[in-house]
Amino acid sequence: MEFGLDDEQRAIVDTVRTFVQRELYPHEDEVDRLGDVPAELVTHIRKRAIDAGLHAANMPEDIGGGGLDAVSMTLAERELGKASYALQWLVARPGNILQACEGDQREQYLLPAVRGERYDCLAMTEPGAGSDVRAMTTRAVRDGDDYVIDGTKHFISHADKSDFVVLFASTGTEEVRGRKVNLITGFLVDLDAAGLSVVPGPDSVSHRGYHHSELVFEGCRVPAANRLGEEGRGFDLMGEWLGASRLTVAACSVGRARRVFDTATQWAATREQFGQQIGKFQGVSFQLADMVTELEAAELLTLRAAWRLDQGSMTDQDAAMAKVFASEMLGRMTDRALQIHGGAGLMSELPVERWWRDARVERIWDGTSEVQRHIISRSLLRPLGS
Repeated sequence: MEFGLDDEQRAIVDTVRTFVQRELYPHEDEVDRLGDVPAELVTHIRKRAIDAGLHAANMPEDIGGGGLDAVSMTLAERELGKASYALQWLVARPGNILQACEGDQREQYLLPAVRGERYDCLAMTEPGAGSDVRAMTTRAVRDGDDYVIDGTKHFISHADKSDFVVLFASTGTEEVRGRKVNLITGFLVDLDAAGLSVVPGPDSVSHRGYHHSELVFEGCRVPAANRLGEEGRGFDLMGEWLGASRLTVAACSVGRARRVFDTATQWAATREQFGQQIGKFQGVSFQLADMVTELEAAELLTLRAAWRLDQGSMTDQDAAMAKVFASEMLGRMTDRALQIHGGAGLMSELPVERWWRDARVERIWDGTSEVQRHIISRSLLRPLGS
């Protein structure tokens, strides 16, 4: 088995790593302190990303994207993941689901997103429908050539800095295994549409500056031409285009864990107590050994899933295993790093406490750890008739 990178992949890693260090790292402290990314900095980073050829790297070449395969994209996400999310998100990767656009939708939404002229966000989660997507109550009712949408979405990431939303809403019901569930349909909705309000959501301790808004729909009329895919087939659309997002979380977790580990190792090698470097004490050195072992394992799981995605053989189980292990590894990594730093780790003068806070959300968004374990166990038991 060959685990090395080819020349093109090494060039991608070097390019993204250099961009992150030069363009993103210098602004992290300011963004964390402000809890926001100033508008001029948003514009600057987006332009720099386009100039560097990093914008829309995940999109196919034939529509103007970077055309990276899954392994190369995962390597890029790993490097971007080392930086604060509020900043690395500005190196935009338009939602893969936009490739489902048809006809005029491509000119209005897909291609402008690839060119960096318009920016998208995704809205599924509701106050009463998180992991249970089919429980959503936001409804879209057909009325002539339009759909009328009513309901509320929350925890909608970066909606405040986007131009349109890929919305999922209920358009009816069906019975599945004796339970009545919603039929889900996707829509493309401009965020300045009449009847739609973008409301600031509560502050989060994770990823300060990366905001999660509420979207309130009150009689919002959306042209039927803006329906994404067939009516009632939104759940299938999610499965086709959104599954790989778990790989993004896994890759970002691996990248950030690498930065945390390097910092903790450097601290252990230079911080002295009782007349010697603390890294020479078994209580610290063994923690470092466990940290790097788990980090390497998480990276291999993630790259294996990405390789299988390129081969067309990645399963839900592959992505779930990478996501749950990498995100939980990051949680353990940041906790151990903080412990190695002692009291200094909790002080805002060092980035360790920020990494510790930021790590917590990775086990929740894009499917909680519990959901990932359900996916894995279901994949194991279904072939046996359970």
